[in-house]
Amino acid sequence: MDHRVKPVDRRRLYFNINFMKAFIQAITYALPDLVVTNEDLVQEFPEWSVEKIADKVGINSRHIASENETSADLALRAAKKLFEEHPEFKKESIDFIIFCTQSPDYFLPTSACVIQEKLGIPTSCGALDVNLGCSGYVYGLSLAKGLLLGGIARNVLLLTGETYSKFMHPKDKGNRTIFGDAGSATLVSSYGFAEIGNFSLGTDGRGAENLMVKSGGMRFRVQFNDLQFEENGNPLSSDHLYMNGSEIFNFTIDAVPPLIEDTLVKNNLSRDDVDGYVFHQANKFMINFLRKKIKIEPDKFYTYMSEVGNTVSNTIPIVLTEKLKENALKGNIILAGFGVGYSWGGTVLKFNV
Repeated sequence: MDHRVKPVDRRRLYFNINFMKAFIQAITYALPDLVVTNEDLVQEFPEWSVEKIADKVGINSRHIASENETSADLALRAAKKLFEEHPEFKKESIDFIIFCTQSPDYFLPTSACVIQEKLGIPTSCGALDVNLGCSGYVYGLSLAKGLLLGGIARNVLLLTGETYSKFMHPKDKGNRTIFGDAGSATLVSSYGFAEIGNFSLGTDGRGAENLMVKSGGMRFRVQFNDLQFEENGNPLSSDHLYMNGSEIFNFTIDAVPPLIEDTLVKNNLSRDDVDGYVFHQANKFMINFLRKKIKIEPDKFYTYMSEVGNTVSNTIPIVLTEKLKENALKGNIILAGFGVGYSWGGTVLKFNV
């Protein structure tokens, strides 16, 4: 057996050294053209007022996908926008596409494969879908970072897209005031303006039924046709989006404070080291309650919800994009996603490193 030391493959060494860190290199988002305002909703639900909706959920309007517009269409629009805004980034350089959605175009094939072809990205690119909701962007960053650090990819295009509006019953005034549709695109690479830190992730499937569309999948393929209306006139149906608001609220209040502490520990940070927080934009009441419970100063707590609503996995990249336009992000920014699953995730973005 030959025990002589083999010569170093310098090309391989260079590859590994360059992928010891992962960064966000570019980010943007796209919205459907159709806008539904609180005034529009009050026309359908006259028992509500514009002021009541805005005060309760902190949302004035939301963008809703058209009948033939899908989550993949919105993600595709965001990706095209990213390449238009950054012509220095070439589609040929993309090694992997991750698409986070809970409303895919088809059961199969994966929507990421369809997006690859429509974007004109080389067939040497890997592509997959991730079925996650409000924690999905943080999970997506963790997967993208893992691909880079594992030497599997050099440039990962992380896409999110969601059209919860297609799951909602037309009479569901509660969910219709909260949710909007959107798509986002983030380029993750070995260099950029924000280093991606370490992750804290968690799951508790015991809460799965508290935010669910029960029929349509393989467990219950045929619709239940069990629509009924509760005493307040809200629809209850296994064939549409169901959200137990009180249980989701209780889960969030229990899960998010420890998530923030664990994220700090895993990134060797103290509260004094944090320059800002971007939480999933669930609704005004919930995130303000969390801010006060965790004792976060208002000027460190970034939001962007009033004109887009709760866009599920898109909320965090939308806030990041808007605050980047304002040059408001610096130092250590904690991201926290939480919701359907139950699922939660946190990380730190290190700006100006």
